[in-house]
Amino acid sequence: MPQSASHQDVQSFIRYLQIEKNASLLTIKAYKEDIGAFFVFLQEEGLDYGEQIDTAVVRQYYTHLFSKNYQRATLARKISALRTFYKYLKREEKVAVNPFQAAVLPKKQQKLPRFLYTKELEKLFQSFDTSTPAGQRDLALFELLYSTGMRISECTSLMETDVDAGTQMVLVEGKGQKQRYIPVGSFALEAVTSYREEGRKQLASKNNAQEPALFLNNRGKALTDRGCRYIVEKRVKDMSHTLKLSPHDLRHTFATHMLDNGADLRSVQDLLGHEHLSTTQIYTHVTKDRLKQVYDKAHPRADKRED
Repeated sequence: MPQSASHQDVQSFIRYLQIEKNASLLTIKAYKEDIGAFFVFLQEEGLDYGEQIDTAVVRQYYTHLFSKNYQRATLARKISALRTFYKYLKREEKVAVNPFQAAVLPKKQQKLPRFLYTKELEKLFQSFDTSTPAGQRDLALFELLYSTGMRISECTSLMETDVDAGTQMVLVEGKGQKQRYIPVGSFALEAVTSYREEGRKQLASKNNAQEPALFLNNRGKALTDRGCRYIVEKRVKDMSHTLKLSPHDLRHTFATHMLDNGADLRSVQDLLGHEHLSTTQIYTHVTKDRLKQVYDKAHPRADKRED
């Protein structure tokens, strides 16, 4: 960071993200890294982070980022972070203009979400050995992720009391510490109940401390996001050497199956905890694509032209 760059400005910006924007820890970490990388670039170029930054410097930084071969989504995030930072500095009258205000963000590549078909899911759920604590935990984890469509961080943050079998609901704390209730299906509730009554107690006995988290690792401590990813990937790999799956793919599967079976887009948006409807709309592309495939395969008068 250049000597003239105020550490206090960055710290003040972080507090602004925490208090006013209610940003998540992951967002704050990414912003700090993106701002730090920009300051390193400025130091190498002998520039000050304040009034010396103009559109020419912004274009120069664009070129620098493109030379790193970042994906477009990463480039967009880095520029967006700096735009927000300088917007804050301008509000606080630390700078006169926001040099990133007119910066055009790279368009993200539109990748269709990966999801599983119902038969693939059934095969996966039937592969668990529920005679072991780890098997009970893993089945409960998979069932709950698919039943609710929650994010991996939301799932690993669940407390044991957050899943209510009586109301068949789970209390989830999403991005920005926003809470929402999600219905839980009977298969997931049964798996979670069996795990809580048996497997979880055995895992918890390995840790002297009272761990309130619902999902525990083999040492009786709270399961981390990384631990959850490892479990999902390993379980899928054990079942099939060709099938690949991440915890987020279960979220995609949940949304796709909900829309396929008649759920309206607004309801799915609420269940997923999306702030904007446009984020949820990507799943309509998946269902449209599936409908076209089914139509082309099943309808006797569908277009059968060769490619």
